[in-house]
Amino acid sequence: MARFCKWTGAVCILAALSAPAAANPASEALRAKAADFTYNLDHADALAAFQQAVAADPLDPGAHRGLAMSLWLGITYRRGNMTVDDYLGRVSTPNNTQATPPPPDTAAAFSASIERAIALARQRLANSPRDPDAHYQLGAAVGLRASYTATVDGKILGAFRAAREAYEEHEQVLTLAPQRKDAGLIVGTYRYIVATLVLPLRWAAYIAGFGGDGQRGLRLIEDAAAYGGENQADARFALLLLYNREKRYDDALAQLATLRTRYPRNRLVWLESGSTSLRAGRPADAERFLSEGVRRFADDRRPRMFGEDALWRYKRGAALAALNRSAEAGTDLKAALLVEGRPWVHGRAQLEIGKLAEKAGDRPAARSAFQAAIGLCERDNDAATAVEARRRLK
Repeated sequence: MARFCKWTGAVCILAALSAPAAANPASEALRAKAADFTYNLDHADALAAFQQAVAADPLDPGAHRGLAMSLWLGITYRRGNMTVDDYLGRVSTPNNTQATPPPPDTAAAFSASIERAIALARQRLANSPRDPDAHYQLGAAVGLRASYTATVDGKILGAFRAAREAYEEHEQVLTLAPQRKDAGLIVGTYRYIVATLVLPLRWAAYIAGFGGDGQRGLRLIEDAAAYGGENQADARFALLLLYNREKRYDDALAQLATLRTRYPRNRLVWLESGSTSLRAGRPADAERFLSEGVRRFADDRRPRMFGEDALWRYKRGAALAALNRSAEAGTDLKAALLVEGRPWVHGRAQLEIGKLAEKAGDRPAARSAFQAAIGLCERDNDAATAVEARRRLK
């Protein structure tokens, strides 16, 4: 179930907010404002706005859940695992054992906020058992707790149980109110995830109550993205991940074009545009997106995701290498090694450096780079890159 919970966290990282709630207008307006801050990477402003929403309506489970989500995203941002690359399968398992523990006060604040959101949602559901939004609020809250439990605490069984409850609650939403396409985001996500599991785990998921059928799951998420609810952007970010996994790169790039327009201050959307173009075999487009992103955000003084500068340099270096602009590629790739970053990022940069050396006929330099790539990528669970580096060593 580790892979299941990894994907649970992945989709919630890329789709961080949740559903409409029956809150007072002040709380609703503040949550909408906080959502815009979140997707534009204005994390401090988002956290403040969610705190204001809680103060405006202490009985709004959506406000407490939003506050918990903002705290969790802060932990994830500091760890540097908020990109599609982390969840495509090349980085094969989450690296919780080496991750920096969250600050105790942040972890405590998350726990208090999410437990309050769940308690309020359960109370609302007890008062109105057939209220679709009450089921939605409960499912969204326990789903967020599942993601935190998997990605921060590394507790797979606890995450699985919460994920199952989230799935069941949102299935109930679709039964009671089929027009609530926003509920399809969680249901579709879990259906897609189950379909990717190996057979024994897939059967275990079926027995536990999860449905399968990856393509049906994908259609449910597409419906949520088209629905126009408050979680429309959530569904778009989820589709970005799943379209990349399905190698539907044109569809992923279409989502990215919308997201770049809607959230112009989000650097990572430009980074993902370059990354997706690279996967699609379009290095010229990748270099254009990455260079434009570097230019646009050159004066951006907001806190960066851990290892973000290394990612920008590695990605553009890989694009330049694919364009046979070896000198420029080498400059970017070596610069990626000089700044803090995840080991898999440094490992992939070393792989590209090795390829450049191999191309130039410098076999000792190539061998040294490939050996470095193997060590770095094995440290950070990037088995596929380590395998490729070993193959090139031969």
